[in-house]
Amino acid sequence: MTSFAPAFRPILERPPALAAAIVLGAAAALLALQAVVAQVEGDRGIAPVASSSDIMASGIEVNVQGDNPRDARERGWKLAQRLGWEKLKGPKLDDARIEAMVSAVVIESEQVGPRRYIATLGITYDRAKAGPLLGTTTAQIVSAPMLTIPVLKSGGVYTVYEVRNPWQRAWAEFQAGASAIDYVRPSGAGGDSLVLNYGQPGRRSRSWWRAILNEFGAADVLVPVAELSRQWPGGPVTGTFTARYGPDNRFIETFTLQAEGEAAIPSMMRQAVTRFDRIYTGALERGLLTPDPTLRADRVVLDPSIAALINSERDVRAAQAAASAAALAAGQPLPGPAVAATPTAQVVSSFVVQFATPNAASFDNGLASVQATPGVRAAATSSTAIGGISIMRVSFAGDAGGLAAALRARGWNVSQSGNTLSISR
Repeated sequence: MTSFAPAFRPILERPPALAAAIVLGAAAALLALQAVVAQVEGDRGIAPVASSSDIMASGIEVNVQGDNPRDARERGWKLAQRLGWEKLKGPKLDDARIEAMVSAVVIESEQVGPRRYIATLGITYDRAKAGPLLGTTTAQIVSAPMLTIPVLKSGGVYTVYEVRNPWQRAWAEFQAGASAIDYVRPSGAGGDSLVLNYGQPGRRSRSWWRAILNEFGAADVLVPVAELSRQWPGGPVTGTFTARYGPDNRFIETFTLQAEGEAAIPSMMRQAVTRFDRIYTGALERGLLTPDPTLRADRVVLDPSIAALINSERDVRAAQAAASAAALAAGQPLPGPAVAATPTAQVVSSFVVQFATPNAASFDNGLASVQATPGVRAAATSSTAIGGISIMRVSFAGDAGGLAAALRARGWNVSQSGNTLSISR
């Protein structure tokens, strides 16, 4: 039998207080590692469906009988195709022509019996064939890419991607190809549940939002909120839905829907997503969904004192130009300007800067401090790790030693290794 006593003897031979501290520290580190792994492992992601521009009619309920299960299903599908066409207010056509325009049948729920078929279906019609008959065309205006964070409150608990839920599934299954809104829908797998949670819409940090939006390739954010209220177990469920948008979590509209029971919640969720799409499309037409300019990574905000100095310099130069023009008109010799020194071209180089970010405030302060350092032309994060070490890419007019000196002048402790710098307070 293998003995582990020699491995622990060096620790146990130490003073009791120190040995206890070492053991507790190792246990705490192991628990922290397990907690981080537990937050990202598991089957929690739902990949969004591929979006197409076809026309879809969803929520078609059928209840038919046939000679056998297969015959009943075929009759149910033909009935659903006709009912879907009527729901889209299409012209009266025979079943053969309607079936020729169908590109897909989506089974939302179904029950198959020996001679009976009960189902809720979604029928997708080919836009090239059905569009001219329905008088529909692709939306003329399309929004900027909008990161969509579906928040669900159920049983007093707010969730986004921590666990699979019907609200996340409804947004993942929504066919958004024909919508005027360019929805960016994360799958919720991997680290999405750590970055996108209920606390994110409440943050106001523009630097933090820019890092999130850049990661998902979006320009702004939409926050559809669903809150479920149950009157009693197994009884009716009331859904209160609120449309919000932007980094400031601004309100647009709210509405309520009713489900007869737990089994009807997915249908209510799908109906709510369709209504949210109409709400956001109307907001886009009213000009509400214009991306917030403070989220632009290239937006530079000058300090008021610096802006005043620039304006005063422009005024002085304008006055000098006017005096020179007046002297030239009077035939007087122009005052000889001082010999200007030939400007020395500065080479702008790129460097990697690592900085500790225990919280969102330290992330904002660190990025803002580096951006305001003299000689820095641009600074943008390439890796964000709240509670760890974040990394930014810095463009500086000079060499690594000059950047290190400039950062030290702003109160940073700097350690340099080639073109990589680590800074701390």
